[in-house]
Amino acid sequence: MSPASARDVRLSTRVGAIAESATLAVDAKAKALKAAGEPVIGFGAGEPDFPTPANIVEAAVEACRDPKNHRYTPAAGLPELREAVAVKTERDSAYTVAASQVVITNGGKQALYETCEALLNPGDEVLLPAPYWTTYPEPIALCGASSVVIPTDVRSEFKVSIDQLDAAYTDRTKALIFVSPSNPSGAVYSPAEVEAIGRWAVDKGVWVICDEIYEHLTFGDHVFSSMPALVPELAERCVVLNGVAKSYAMTGWRVGWLIGPPDMVKLAVNLQSHLTSNVANVSQRAALCAVSGDLSAVAEMRGAFARRGATIHKLLNAIDGVSCMEPQGAFYAFPSFEGVLGREIAGRRIETTLDLAAVILDEAKVAIVPGEAFGAPGYARLSFALGDDDLGEGVGRIADLLA
Repeated sequence: MSPASARDVRLSTRVGAIAESATLAVDAKAKALKAAGEPVIGFGAGEPDFPTPANIVEAAVEACRDPKNHRYTPAAGLPELREAVAVKTERDSAYTVAASQVVITNGGKQALYETCEALLNPGDEVLLPAPYWTTYPEPIALCGASSVVIPTDVRSEFKVSIDQLDAAYTDRTKALIFVSPSNPSGAVYSPAEVEAIGRWAVDKGVWVICDEIYEHLTFGDHVFSSMPALVPELAERCVVLNGVAKSYAMTGWRVGWLIGPPDMVKLAVNLQSHLTSNVANVSQRAALCAVSGDLSAVAEMRGAFARRGATIHKLLNAIDGVSCMEPQGAFYAFPSFEGVLGREIAGRRIETTLDLAAVILDEAKVAIVPGEAFGAPGYARLSFALGDDDLGEGVGRIADLLA
């Protein structure tokens, strides 16, 4: 491209290709309508509706008063927080790591982006089971790599099989993204399933990016399992992503982390030193209090989410044309609306869940996220991280509209 033609392209085509976050867009639209006086109920937000526990807030208040937190600190994170995350990882996941393997990031998204930048090269392929969190494909594409989407559905409880992984694997496969409990499906893999996938990855020499952000939010007999703990041989090709956002109701504090082998961590720290430097010290001090404390607040939230998950499952399955798996973890229901597609609702022909989400928002004033955002058309995600009254009222409005 000549200099003249380069100037004609005003902005970056690479960044311009990034899709808007569908979940944040739905949440923002719902909040804007509510601010304008519309009685909107939003099922779009992927954040707990609980306040951050008081002791964590107080730790932040104290940190604000301490001048040492007013200055730059190491780009990889406060040494005491890195150590606390290592201790917490062994406590909660039975995975033993050194503090030097931990990088504190500005939320889980930065941990994901830095992981992709440290691992991927142009032409690489990343196996991405669907439904997937909306952000996963974007950093993969920014690195010049490709997402190889592996579809799942309710018949497999939204879990990918070894046969599917074998079918998708090529000599360009660099990594697999694995998340359990899952956003958006609410699925939780059993320990045996987690181990089988880990051993497959070891056999193939494939990196696994394990998103463990919902580790504490499992219901009933379903349990969280950390893949590198079950398959220790995977540790040299495994990156664990986590943070305080979901378990401790700290989405706005922006503290996440990645845990990886030393050579990968070195690249991530170097990148972060040029990208953002350290995470805000006050947020880091609050996170230190969170991960060092007990899990009583987490248990309280988990109990509420389990109750709400059972409720929304029952309410959605009572709607003609809607079928919903009972959530096993996280705080999302992922019902199929395929039995509704093809109908005329409020004078509009509904061909896709994009159409359906639009008419539900316009007519019922309820915000849901269509499955297309997660690589799963025909489905939709409803977060049950909202009050019991709003949950019942919101699903009731959907039922009335679809009746």
